[in-house]
Amino acid sequence: MMKKQLFIILITVLTISVQNIAKAQEFKVLQFNIWQEGTTVDGGFSAIVDEIIRLDADLIAFSEVRNYGQTKFNEKIADALAKQGKKFYSFYSYDSGILSRYPIIDHKTIFPEKDDQGSLYKAIISLKGKQVAFYTAHLDYKYAANYLSRGYHSSTWKKLEQPVLNVDSILKDNLMSQRDEAIKAFINDAFKESKQGRLVILGGDFNEPSHLDWTENTKHLFERKVAVRWSVPARLEANNFIDAYREKYPNNITHPGITFPVYNKNVDFKKLVWAPESDDRDRIDYIFYYPNPKLKFKNIAMVGPQESIAFGEVILEKTKDPLILPKGIWPTDHRAVIATFKIN
Repeated sequence: MMKKQLFIILITVLTISVQNIAKAQEFKVLQFNIWQEGTTVDGGFSAIVDEIIRLDADLIAFSEVRNYGQTKFNEKIADALAKQGKKFYSFYSYDSGILSRYPIIDHKTIFPEKDDQGSLYKAIISLKGKQVAFYTAHLDYKYAANYLSRGYHSSTWKKLEQPVLNVDSILKDNLMSQRDEAIKAFINDAFKESKQGRLVILGGDFNEPSHLDWTENTKHLFERKVAVRWSVPARLEANNFIDAYREKYPNNITHPGITFPVYNKNVDFKKLVWAPESDDRDRIDYIFYYPNPKLKFKNIAMVGPQESIAFGEVILEKTKDPLILPKGIWPTDHRAVIATFKIN
């Protein structure tokens, strides 16, 4: 009897140990558009801090870092987290930003912000015995050609006389942005990092939907009307980068993964509406990674309210998308995306 009890205890201890080791090798990546540093929403900055702690994020890619009032946002947010007993590392950036629970060995500007046409930064992070090249992107918001087929101008968002349904015209307009230039710079740099044996992960608000979403079987959804091979996600796929959300949830009807525009009850409704007579819901916030035998992608979910904006109204999403609801104030008009990875 005693031997049996000892055996059970030994098995229990070994099981717990194995589970703890597995968990120790996991880390979470959060893509978080913070809508002008949370300043658009009352209590937005504190909400950003609260969500990072609640979600237990390890690597955070910020979009819309502005450094208002001569402040350094990344330093400010790290200080606020430190007061909550959470140590994070960062560096100065503008437009997009990076926060890491693990030491940053080096960092570099890959695509500098100019005339509000987007930005892209890299941090080399020492994480659980491996080095990660972690990138953050906030790409050009103009020439948002996904609005054309919905009957709106891609840069002024004024109503057009009629929708643009010629795919070549849509893609030509799309290429007028600086998004492709930024992602080319990322790919060139990421390949160099991968060749050095570093793990490569990218989080970003691309301001561009995916060709994996705008397909023939979804033309009837979200007022799209056409199937489009959108440039930035398609270029990443062609270079073997993996769209984590579509990897986990390939069905673009049951899991559309909409991240914008999202309803926020704490904001003047007019600030949330871009195309009042159409449905401009899209998945524009992403986490990509480059395949590596040392890196295993485990899971992914969205974070934010269940309501979106369409036709100038509040729409309750009833999809099968995994969604973590806000605990309190939600600081933005985007849904965030959080992915769990494991180092092998």
